[in-house]
Amino acid sequence: MKVNLLKKIKSLPLVIRLLNWEYWPFHVVYSPIYPVWIWYCIKARSFFFFGASNPTIKNAGFLMEPKSEIDLLIPKKYKPFTLFFIAGTSFDKIKETVWNNNLQYPLVVKPDIGMQGKAVVKVNSDYELNNVIATFTVNLIIQSFIPYPKEVGIFYVRYPDDEHGKITGIVEKEFLSVTGDGISTIEILLYNTPRYVLQIPALKRLLGESINDILKKGENRILVPYGNHVRGSLFLDSTWKNSARLESVIDNACKSIEGFYFGRLDIRFNSFEELAEDKNWSIIELNGAGSEPTHMYDPKHSLFFAWKEIIRHWKILYKVSLQNKRRGFPFLKYKEGVAMFRQNSAYVKELNKIRFEKPTDIKTIHHKYAGPSLRVVK
Repeated sequence: MKVNLLKKIKSLPLVIRLLNWEYWPFHVVYSPIYPVWIWYCIKARSFFFFGASNPTIKNAGFLMEPKSEIDLLIPKKYKPFTLFFIAGTSFDKIKETVWNNNLQYPLVVKPDIGMQGKAVVKVNSDYELNNVIATFTVNLIIQSFIPYPKEVGIFYVRYPDDEHGKITGIVEKEFLSVTGDGISTIEILLYNTPRYVLQIPALKRLLGESINDILKKGENRILVPYGNHVRGSLFLDSTWKNSARLESVIDNACKSIEGFYFGRLDIRFNSFEELAEDKNWSIIELNGAGSEPTHMYDPKHSLFFAWKEIIRHWKILYKVSLQNKRRGFPFLKYKEGVAMFRQNSAYVKELNKIRFEKPTDIKTIHHKYAGPSLRVVK
């Protein structure tokens, strides 16, 4: 009885968050080390010194950087095909553009300015695409879905005065998935993994009645096909898998991205062996000065390890910014930096309004569309 009670208590969302620092609010994690950031600001004589770190990216990629602009910097061979649409573009226009560019389902829809995987969704049909687009009040991009089975985040830095850059962290991402036992529903299976318990409310909306599906014994189903920590992915520190060959591949790719010196590449790939051979991989997202060393979110790491890694990367960011400043690239002006934070605050509120839900009544699906459907949550 006591064992069951203890297990029940440990499965409560509040307890899960309290016992795992990786789920603590951003400012709770960062507040103890803010003095270090202030020290670098004082040394640089600028609160927004990071603005010089990636001079070709808006705000150096710290906040409010459009993915559509970053996409223009990345050579075609390293990225999925991407289309950009302003908010309010009609479904007919978007569908026509998608068809004219020979894109096939599945597709990935994202806000043009994104954060923490908010409002990112994979769509499998015209009907899903139509209903997802109907929720967007912000500019959006549509990408080809990269079918490679694995996802990794690679943190890359290059001092402007140096010829070559280096990898400072690698995080492998295990997508939110469940394996059937032939008896339990998907919802019950989710309760077996604490990190998944936090995702159940969102998954109920997204999966609808299919959350009650009973999977065959040994059958694995990926429920969230994105490597995002906030959306349930397990992050594993794989920095030890770095090699001279891998670092060379990443360095060559990043040097082909004009003005990129500091940030994280989110990559879909087949295997580390092929990635090190420069085969079968794609950059699905490039993050700049605001990037976290996400390998720190491996559950085996302590909060002290996280602080050490954050501070280490802040020091690198400071040095990269100063070297670029000497090369003629200015820091972000105080007025611009304050405006950036204000815009970000308003934008986050807008993104939080975007949610998707799968209908329980098949009759709600209009006959002219095919495939499974999502409906708007008001």
